[in-house]
Amino acid sequence: MVPTKPSAAPLPFWVRGDTNAFFGFGVNVLVNVLTLTGLCLAVVKLCDREVFGTILPALGIALVAGNIYYTYLARRLARRENRSDVTALPYGPSVPHMFIVIFVIMLPIYLRTQDPVRAWEAGLAWAFIIGVIVLIGAFVGPYIRRYAPRAALLGTLAGISVTFISMNPAGQMWQMAWIALPVFALLLIGLLTDVKLPFNFPIGLAALLVGTALGWAGGAMSVPDVTAAARDIAFAVPSFKLDLLFTGLADMAPLLATAIPLGVYNFTEGMSNVESAATAGDNYNLRSVLLADGAGAVIGAALGSPFPPAVYVGHPGWKAAGGRSGYSMATGIVIAILCFLGMFGLLATVFPTAAIVPILLYIGLLIGAQAFQATPRAHAAAVVAALIPNIAAWATSQIDNTLAAAGTTAAEVGDEALAGAGVVYDGLLVLGQGAILAGLVLGAVVVFIIDKRFVRAAIFAGSGAVLSFVGLIHGERIEWNANGPVSLGYLLIAAICGVFALGRVAPRVPEPEEIELDRLHGEATLAKPATVASPAEPAAVAEPVGPVDPADGGQRERAVSG
Repeated sequence: MVPTKPSAAPLPFWVRGDTNAFFGFGVNVLVNVLTLTGLCLAVVKLCDREVFGTILPALGIALVAGNIYYTYLARRLARRENRSDVTALPYGPSVPHMFIVIFVIMLPIYLRTQDPVRAWEAGLAWAFIIGVIVLIGAFVGPYIRRYAPRAALLGTLAGISVTFISMNPAGQMWQMAWIALPVFALLLIGLLTDVKLPFNFPIGLAALLVGTALGWAGGAMSVPDVTAAARDIAFAVPSFKLDLLFTGLADMAPLLATAIPLGVYNFTEGMSNVESAATAGDNYNLRSVLLADGAGAVIGAALGSPFPPAVYVGHPGWKAAGGRSGYSMATGIVIAILCFLGMFGLLATVFPTAAIVPILLYIGLLIGAQAFQATPRAHAAAVVAALIPNIAAWATSQIDNTLAAAGTTAAEVGDEALAGAGVVYDGLLVLGQGAILAGLVLGAVVVFIIDKRFVRAAIFAGSGAVLSFVGLIHGERIEWNANGPVSLGYLLIAAICGVFALGRVAPRVPEPEEIELDRLHGEATLAKPATVASPAEPAAVAEPVGPVDPADGGQRERAVSG
């Protein structure tokens, strides 16, 4: 009799670690929704009825659907690989896009027309275009992921995390350090060590309660504010706002200058986040992820939300906290209920901001560290190179916001005056345009130069020339010959690398720790040309196809499978 394979144990929907991850990730999303609510009300001057009755419920639909879908993907992967430690991808409103759609798209229209509805229409059209571009990216993104070096992908992701996700929360923390720093210390102890609270009390919830208690005890919060906010609670469900969307799309040409590069940014960021999850041991199908992200933005825009959702940075953090598949679905459902009830005005008066934002700084620390820990030591310089465009983008945004607060702009002040004050504004602006793609290109060029794979370095440099020529990177708008000097610079890099490639230099021999990293992350050393192969080099294979690690109990999902 042929022995039958034992059936896998039932996969639980909730484990103890999901509680920690739920409070950590839930607070993360809560902070972001509170932020975008305040931006809609205070910056674009949308009325309470539009924000709490349409935008937040529409966002709630997108979040609950997306998080349930990513829970399904996690459970499917766990069953396929017969594992119980698969962590679902985190999903919520895209943080950079929250500020971009408000300050770059909606605010200028509001200032010009004094009509918040016109600004809202433009925001919906912009979010819709973003979604369409991400849907297209679902079919080209997997090929980029297959050939882009891990140092470039994780480096550009760390750039986002260190700047746009970490710096503002860090500044808010030190404004009320007596609340935020104890919360931050609790998060570090609970999530970066094996120390547990008595009765395994969730550290994320404990940190939030401690920070809230400190805020109320110190007089940072107000009972009248809570009472006033409680009167505004009302149930609302979304309906299609196609009239607003189509009105915005009728004047879509000006939106393309930002929508195209930011749509590319979205699927590049999603690609980096999938790579981050793979580094942590969970190999998701990239196309499935990008299709869900694109669909979420399109559906949200049709229902009235100008805030595209996306897979979040931070999967390794929630995995380290013990999260599996349940935390994602619970977060989506709870946040959606809060959106439907219009509870975010009330929550903003109950929880001090300083008690909430430390979780964002924790995620920034984790992802920044991962970029170095999960890549070969030889590629450390490439990780830093991939960071730099995002740092430049963040720096120019700070300069622009400062000048705007003073009632002026960089153009009015002038490059000469700024340079005289030690501010290299023009160069930072060029460097930071299309920062995600620029970091990916720059990081990849450095990786392949370090590895003495000059043909590949030339290919990525040539890609940089094309992307900068049309303005997807290093350009203020999408147009022909957007930045000729930068394109020429990339072409010269490609030419230099091409000259060295003619010398048939032997590629750098991987160190043992690099081979182990590739084995752990389901990647194989790419084939080397036979004419330059060295006896010291390990045997090469054509491409990763799994099974790759028997300890994982299964195969890696192919990046380009449907």
